[in-house]
Amino acid sequence: MRWVLGIAAVLSVAVCTGCTDVPAASEPPPASASATYPVPNVPVRPDEKVLRVPTAGDGEVAFTLLGLTTELPSLVGSHAEMPASQGQFVRIRMSVINNGRSSVSFNARKHVLVDDKKKEYEVDLQAMLIKRQPDMLDLGANVRLEYDVYYDIPKDSKPLGIKVFGGPTLADPQDASGTEILLAQ
Repeated sequence: MRWVLGIAAVLSVAVCTGCTDVPAASEPPPASASATYPVPNVPVRPDEKVLRVPTAGDGEVAFTLLGLTTELPSLVGSHAEMPASQGQFVRIRMSVINNGRSSVSFNARKHVLVDDKKKEYEVDLQAMLIKRQPDMLDLGANVRLEYDVYYDIPKDSKPLGIKVFGGPTLADPQDASGTEILLAQ
C-alpha cells in the first residue's frame, strides 16, 4: 500500500510540474524585445571608479563610459615606463559601438578631456602607445570596441567630462562637433 501512495505522489508532482509556466530545461527561453548578449563581466581594476553615466551618441557611434582612474603618477607598458609630465595621468575606460549600417573611420585618440577649470586636454599619444591602445581604425557596422584613453593633466585638476568623436558623418564630414559627456551625473 505504501508503494502505491509513493507512485501516486510522484505522478501528481509530474502532472503539476507540467501545469506551470516554467519552461522545461530543454526549451530555450522565450524571446523578448529586450534580449541582450551575455557579455562577460570584467573585474574593475583596483584603482578604478566605476562610472554610471548614460550612453551618449555621436553620429551613429554610441559611447558608454565605464571607468575612471585619476592620480596615476606614471604608466608602465610592455616596453617603457613614463612619469606624468604635468602631474597625473587620467585613464577613462570606454565602450564604443557603431550602430550604423556602414563602417566609420574612427579615431580613438581624438577625444578631449575637460577639467573642473574648463581647460581641455588632448589624448596623451605616448601614454596610448605605451599602453598599446588603439589608434585610427575602420569601425565596422555593429562592431563594439572597449579600450582605455589616457590624459596627462596637472595634479590639482579634476576631470569633469570628455568630448568624444564618432567619426565623419554627412552632417559633420570633418568630425569636428563631437559630443560632451559628464563623468558624473
